[in-house]
Amino acid sequence: MTVLECRGLTKELPSGALRLTVLVAVDLAIAAGEFVAILGPSGSGKTTLLGLLAGLDRPSAGEVWLAGQRIDGLSEDALARLRRGRVGFVFQSFQLLGNLTALENVCVPLELTGVSDARSRAERLLGEVGLAERLHHYPAQLSGGEQQRVALARAFASEPSVLFADEPTGNLDAETGARVLALISDLRKRRGTTLVLVTHDPEVAARADRRVHLLAGRIERIEGRG
Repeated sequence: MTVLECRGLTKELPSGALRLTVLVAVDLAIAAGEFVAILGPSGSGKTTLLGLLAGLDRPSAGEVWLAGQRIDGLSEDALARLRRGRVGFVFQSFQLLGNLTALENVCVPLELTGVSDARSRAERLLGEVGLAERLHHYPAQLSGGEQQRVALARAFASEPSVLFADEPTGNLDAETGARVLALISDLRKRRGTTLVLVTHDPEVAARADRRVHLLAGRIERIEGRG
């Protein structure tokens, strides 16, 4: 079953008196539970495509469908509600709130959506990512790998159907990055979560069911099963 799809997706940006075309007529369908890696050189449109698929940005043309609903024309409020209920995010820069503990960082998005057992769910997830002893530590007291694990717990807390990850191991050394990637893979497999991941690392991409290679804003080729 297709959970995420784009049709004719195009993105243009102003560049002085001209328009810069970042993506050109991209068509892509992603099945529920699939792991898709998006690769390409710098400037190929990887992060732009991820942002459009996640509803963080709007296309200049084309359509984006998530769980059978067209999202590219939704209002900001409707998009925010959709993201809270169906989508999780993991970024290269962790994006934790520095004045909140690990536990509080995971609790906040749950509390905002009215989850009654936010604290117990957050504690359980932090235990799953190996941080049961670090619940009350602040981001500055955690290593980069630990911060990314907090970010993972936060991303999975709302039980998203799709997880978007933008270079999630980019700020980590090779060994720590490998552990974080293994953790992402384990969490998503156990939950049946669809994963769309931007990476420049072929070893990371090799774990994916399919690899979508972008070049100059177009899909150059797709490798793998699916």
